[in-house]
Amino acid sequence: MATEKYPIGIQTFEKLIEGGYSYVDKTRFVEKLVKNDGYYFLSRPRRFGKSLLLSTLHSFFDGKRHLFKDLYIDSADIDWIPSPVLHFDLNTENFKNEDGLSNLLDRLLEDYEEKYSVENKATTLAGRLSRLIKQIFDQTGRKVVILVDEYDKPLLGIEENPELFEKNQSILKAFFGNLKSMDPYIRFALLTGVARFNNVSIFSDLNNLNDISLIEEYGEICGWTEKELLSTFRDGINRLAKKRNETFEATTSALRDYYDGYLFCDEGSRLYNPYSVLKSLYAQKIEPYWFESGSPTFLVNRVKATGIVLPNLSEEYSSRDELIEVGLNTSSPVGLMVQTGYLTIDHYDNTLQMYKLRFPNKEVEIGFAKQLLPLYIPENGVSSRAFSLKNFRLDLVNGNPEKFMERLQILCKIPGYESHSEDNYRNIVWLLCTLCDTDTISEHHSYKGRSDLEVFTGNYIYVFEFKYNGKLSRAMAQLTEKDYAGRYALDHRQVYLIAANFSTNGPLQGLSEWEIKRL
Repeated sequence: MATEKYPIGIQTFEKLIEGGYSYVDKTRFVEKLVKNDGYYFLSRPRRFGKSLLLSTLHSFFDGKRHLFKDLYIDSADIDWIPSPVLHFDLNTENFKNEDGLSNLLDRLLEDYEEKYSVENKATTLAGRLSRLIKQIFDQTGRKVVILVDEYDKPLLGIEENPELFEKNQSILKAFFGNLKSMDPYIRFALLTGVARFNNVSIFSDLNNLNDISLIEEYGEICGWTEKELLSTFRDGINRLAKKRNETFEATTSALRDYYDGYLFCDEGSRLYNPYSVLKSLYAQKIEPYWFESGSPTFLVNRVKATGIVLPNLSEEYSSRDELIEVGLNTSSPVGLMVQTGYLTIDHYDNTLQMYKLRFPNKEVEIGFAKQLLPLYIPENGVSSRAFSLKNFRLDLVNGNPEKFMERLQILCKIPGYESHSEDNYRNIVWLLCTLCDTDTISEHHSYKGRSDLEVFTGNYIYVFEFKYNGKLSRAMAQLTEKDYAGRYALDHRQVYLIAANFSTNGPLQGLSEWEIKRL
């Protein structure tokens, strides 16, 4: 009999608590925030608990102390006197509609104007917000709390429509930009979102807005540490281990590989994606769930457009400014990839004074590759059996690199394939190997150099060296002379060296030749 209730899709704190759902106690961060009244901004990927955090704060400011019984904050030395709350959830509208944002803000303001009997006399949305805050303060004698969920939702996903993007941006600037003038009547404000757009004026007009997105003190405010996971969901993990016919430790390791790995500060604990863990424990399967809830297609399109070498993404470095500032015309998508959760911090390099980045986990890496695959390999009506990922995976798992390369050669020559370039060929091999759910390492450093790609399965290791319009013999010589496979001398797995030459022109365009050596 299950002892845990999984709050999948439940983002309301009151409903979660009263429904008896499992809850990872994050109220120590609520105490930390409300003891330092001010204006805050928090960026976290989607499905990471931002909405639940705001709902928890809403319940606290409503003075609903009974909901916090036995939680950390219940015994804290803190003021429980209620404050009026204006909670703006911008996650509930289709902002591809021309007037979607203005219509939503109009409805939200109308509800609060009715609640507090405030007459709508202002002619603008921003004016109505200012009047509402002042009137609530005059009525109650208490300063107002402002909570904004997914402030950037009206901007994400409409970048292909610059006119609408500019329009929504202007509305957001006007609406939230004048909160500073209302400071005497505001007790606390928290704005959350995925991305921090660098030209939305709330970040300049509200110069007292404290961005806590990369601050270690708040690094664990959303997402779960492994300690939190094991203490709250041990029963569910035990059931999953039993179903998988493996030990508790083996199942925990599998969950860690798939869903753990996020880091939002220089140091600290790595975090699990709550949504994916809940889905996994409920379904009793470890699968990529995060992408079921949607993905920003504009981001994968931008990645393709900027020509990034995909295998190198796990070797990227970025400054703090690049991580926190994104915009419509930003040349590199790396900052946006971090904020949306496709990349995360690995560590801070004090020498370079930059963040080393990586993919958080298998779920993200595989899901990201799946999103990108159609952009590199077009639909063409060719037999799905001949080119299915299942067959590529079987080739790798069963130790048949010759067949894998034959499929790859045909794939690079299919009708409609036009991206004949060095980086795109390399990206295709990485995408295929990643989607085959293998462990894949790009440019693995050794004492004599670094290989192009290394792929690992249970019984086999494949070490690739690619050349473009070059000589196949030179590629194989490089593999052997630089001893890229030497590090696996004591590994029980069979090692294959694979040299491949791609041609970008002429009748042999695509994968023109290859050589395989079994060690």
